[in-house]
Amino acid sequence: MASNWTLIRNGNLLNGSDDSLSPASVLIKDNLIERVGGDVGPQLVPRDERDRIRLIDAAGLTVMPGLIDTHCHISYGESRAQEEQDLYNSVESRTLRAAWNAKKVLRAGFTGMSAPGGSYNIGVAIREAIKGGFVEGPRTTTAGRYLSTSNSMTDWYPDPVGVPESSIGLLTNSLPEMMAAVRRQVKAGVDYIKLSGSPFGQYQAFTNDELKGVADLAHQLGTRITVHAVGSAEVDAAIAAGFDWIIHGYAMSDETIGRLADSHIPLIPTLTLLANWADFGDLVGATSAERDAARRVLDGAAVSLHKAHQAGVKMLAGTDSGFSITPYGEWHARDLELLTKYAGLSNREAIAAATVDAASILGLEGRVGVLAAGKLADVILVDGDPIRDIRVLQDKRRIRHVIKDGREIDFDDDSEARRWPPDRAQIYSRADLTWDLAHERRLPIAGPPPWNPEERRDLAKNIRRAKRGAIETAK
Repeated sequence: MASNWTLIRNGNLLNGSDDSLSPASVLIKDNLIERVGGDVGPQLVPRDERDRIRLIDAAGLTVMPGLIDTHCHISYGESRAQEEQDLYNSVESRTLRAAWNAKKVLRAGFTGMSAPGGSYNIGVAIREAIKGGFVEGPRTTTAGRYLSTSNSMTDWYPDPVGVPESSIGLLTNSLPEMMAAVRRQVKAGVDYIKLSGSPFGQYQAFTNDELKGVADLAHQLGTRITVHAVGSAEVDAAIAAGFDWIIHGYAMSDETIGRLADSHIPLIPTLTLLANWADFGDLVGATSAERDAARRVLDGAAVSLHKAHQAGVKMLAGTDSGFSITPYGEWHARDLELLTKYAGLSNREAIAAATVDAASILGLEGRVGVLAAGKLADVILVDGDPIRDIRVLQDKRRIRHVIKDGREIDFDDDSEARRWPPDRAQIYSRADLTWDLAHERRLPIAGPPPWNPEERRDLAKNIRRAKRGAIETAK
């Protein structure tokens, strides 16, 4: 059978080994890179297949490996409230929405992503659909629902509500429960297990024995394991338990940073959600208190992360995409800039954090993230030099070509500009309607901004739904 060939000619190759670009061409055969170099051309293709070569003129463009977002919650659906993730929306609608949004990640130049937890087993379904060619999206690895305790994230609601099956979290308050959950998730096909520690590192939500027990079982079953760990206690415990990578690490002591560096366990700080909240939250109705809190966390994280970088901790790029403040296809490349600002990485190191170093989270270390003969053909062409200005990767207009697995992605339709929001939480008002407010027209002392048209439509829909329900009940 004849092969499919793609020749990217006259580009400026970013190989990641230094801070310069070198003129070169890239020849792709089927889904692998055949040759890279200045002398690469059609002469390397068998004569009887040269009429099958797809030519891409890369003159003036940077040719570089496809990017990888190691922290993209593909099942979150760009939610504006926690209840949208946990309580509303069926598994069917969440799955279809995730499939729709996966293509946005790919078209932003990210040929790989990892989903560290989410609803039901949607991540596994999306991974398999992408792998089978039924859904367009990046190469994907995924966890299942977060394992949590009553003292960690994802047990958000009062005990009478509990943690429903539709929640992104799974409540496990004892080691036997945790180990049973690991067994079920491995059976369901997850790539790794995700644990959720305390929200801001204020205490250790899992005991040392619990962390060690679930890590040992995951590894015994051939699966990796990670944890949301912000403070020193949880980071130290995860290091001692042998976790494969750690997420956040915003508030680590010098001693903990030293142990993390010695362990060679990678850290995924995940800065984009916080930075978007702090820098742009006012544009979408985030309160000043929320914005200030995000800024304080970032400022504190900068101290720990700069020290960690200086100590030699390997950091990977991940955005926490999936919230309304980090929608799919919009902000994935911002994390590279933020790693330079808040952790002190050079532009080249930040690019490595989203390419060659991030490949390990996909289980493809040495196979993606580099442009070399024999590697998987995940390539992007960028208008600009990200070594000189890392921000060019954030401008989707500058991502001129995306090639995944040797196939160029079609940009002709407008699907990446269309959003599919989840059903909104049932909010009745943004402030209390007091007698003084109604009759003396006094403004509330403080409160969120007025409703936008979409929110008004949501309220009207909820009122109509309630009215229909009342009528049916009356019958």
